[in-house]
Amino acid sequence: MEDMKNIQWFPGHMAKTRRLIKSNLSLVDAVVEILDARTPLSSRNPEMDRLTAGKPRMVILNKSDLADEKITEKWLAYFRSQNITAISADCKSGKGVKNFIPAVKNQLLKSLLQKYEEKGIKGKPLRLMIVGIPNVGKSSFINKMAGSKKAKAEDRPGVTRDKQWVKIGTGVEMLDMPGVLWPKFDDQNVACRLAFTGAIKDDILDIETLASKLLKFLAENYPEKLRERYKIDFDDFDEGYILLEKTGKKRGMLISGGEVNTERIAITVIDEFRAGKLGRITLELPEDNKND
Repeated sequence: MEDMKNIQWFPGHMAKTRRLIKSNLSLVDAVVEILDARTPLSSRNPEMDRLTAGKPRMVILNKSDLADEKITEKWLAYFRSQNITAISADCKSGKGVKNFIPAVKNQLLKSLLQKYEEKGIKGKPLRLMIVGIPNVGKSSFINKMAGSKKAKAEDRPGVTRDKQWVKIGTGVEMLDMPGVLWPKFDDQNVACRLAFTGAIKDDILDIETLASKLLKFLAENYPEKLRERYKIDFDDFDEGYILLEKTGKKRGMLISGGEVNTERIAITVIDEFRAGKLGRITLELPEDNKND
């Protein structure tokens, strides 16, 4: 398979975010990490355990409408087996979001609320820090909870640059933090999965190699979805670039001489995957976590 140059993307504002997380941790009762349900392991910043040590943790598997339902259930069981509160949701449509507050009050911060009750403390808001990598849906989640566009939300990485407090009207206040990646990706498979989903800016990538890698993954793990969407024939021996050419030819994306416009079809494949047009697809399984 084609080699891709090492993917590294750590803008200066992300270093600032790490400092913000550490300096504001004492202001919150718990940390909620938004993950991409298609890549729950790869979209989980390995530095977050260290940065938020000592605080109760919760994960939300966002964009669950784009992920394989059966595998999402496996991921929820995986996190819960580690005593981490976990729910799945689609923050754009609002599906599953209603389970958030009950999970916070009945699981994540149940012991804290019991202490408040024992001490006769009433009306004190629960304060939560919302963290996650770029483009994972933090702002969309907060806006859905608040019922208004209080947090910046845009379908590209690196939009939220500064922390912002948002009250959501249910005795809960959220501290929205800018998206943060980590300085170096030790595993380039992780980097590729993040690139597939749009967590890394496209302009630092070789889009044709990226699309070739995605097509090879689909051929190996979701062959029926690949055939259904692009109407191509392929076998186990086809490399990703061959699949890219077959897809481009089938779509009629040709240039002079009948050669396939591989850049154009690569952009199309990546865009259609991100939009869910290939169906519900998850890029990794809990058992892929070698450190477990």
